[in-house]
Amino acid sequence: MDISVADAPARSRFEASRGDALAGFAEYRLRDDTITMTHTEVDDAFEGQGVGGALVRSALDIARERGLAVLPACPFVREWIARHADYATLVPDAERAGFGL
Repeated sequence: MDISVADAPARSRFEASRGDALAGFAEYRLRDDTITMTHTEVDDAFEGQGVGGALVRSALDIARERGLAVLPACPFVREWIARHADYATLVPDAERAGFGL
């Protein structure tokens, strides 16, 4: 079953679903042209099924489409970006070292 990700701006988070079930979410703070990714959580029932990676990839793709700079305050998002260097350009040059990127 596929994972679908959608922005839920009223809750300030991206939500990942599998079928009708909420599988996880990535919370954010949006200010001007910067999105700070603050917390990512995957439901225990969906651990190890690629939900977290799909969630972060989709959230970052949406940020890229919207022209947003990304601040990965969430350790999961930061580690994911570190493993997928093509997404590091979303983090402003001046901020990368502070996030270990």
